[in-house]
Amino acid sequence: MRERHLNKMPRGGTTTARYEEDSENAWNCGSWFEYLLIVILSTILLVGVLVLTLFWILFYRGGFAWSDNPTLQFNLHPTLMMAGFITLSGFSILLYRLCRCLKHIYVKLIHMFFHACAIPCVALGFLSVFDSHNLSEPPKVNFYSLHSWLGFVTMGMFVLQFVVGFFSFLVLLCCENRTYKCRSIMVPVHASFGLANFMLAIATCITGLVEYERQNAGDAVLSSRNSEIEHYIMNSLGIVLVAIGIIVSVAVRRSNAPATAKVYVTERC
Repeated sequence: MRERHLNKMPRGGTTTARYEEDSENAWNCGSWFEYLLIVILSTILLVGVLVLTLFWILFYRGGFAWSDNPTLQFNLHPTLMMAGFITLSGFSILLYRLCRCLKHIYVKLIHMFFHACAIPCVALGFLSVFDSHNLSEPPKVNFYSLHSWLGFVTMGMFVLQFVVGFFSFLVLLCCENRTYKCRSIMVPVHASFGLANFMLAIATCITGLVEYERQNAGDAVLSSRNSEIEHYIMNSLGIVLVAIGIIVSVAVRRSNAPATAKVYVTERC
């Protein structure tokens, strides 16, 4: 927090209002090390979980296809959902909290851009699993498992968050002074639900991995491709997702600007 120091000069009729950084909250080497460690670890984990998913699908699940092969079409679902809900959304949250080299409006636009890129990934991921279930022989039931219910709630919260954030923090800036109170009220609400939505996405991905492994335990394709290694890969995906949840939770509690510049304001009577 910043402290306000008001010094009145006895002579010359000059009043000086000085705003400066609280020395107790100044960042030292340990704080910078923690900051850089969070940035590096979060980047490795968010990129690594997508790379590990692609490796799993390409080398152990046969790759991708569309409606001509419902089994391979399903493989688009975990890949696109991981890309949209975890990698892109995770970077969006982290950049908003940790980026300190740009103006705040630019950080908002980057935050929105990453979430906007996640939308087609989520939409195609949903369509791929919906089509693959309907085209299977026999057709599979949709929205039956806990994973599907959690996914439906996650998608609904994601869309609501995007719409509310777009209108509250970008569109309402056209009337910045009149909408300041409304936007200030919405900031903690949007941030809390955003983090909750991200944690719900992680939980959905983990339940999806458990469901997928249970359903394909006796699959011939699984047995012919070294099922033990694939089992370890899927377990590793779950552990990485948990680690992402932890590192993002820590990151959002850090300040946007670890080193705040001093500001001096002088008023002359």
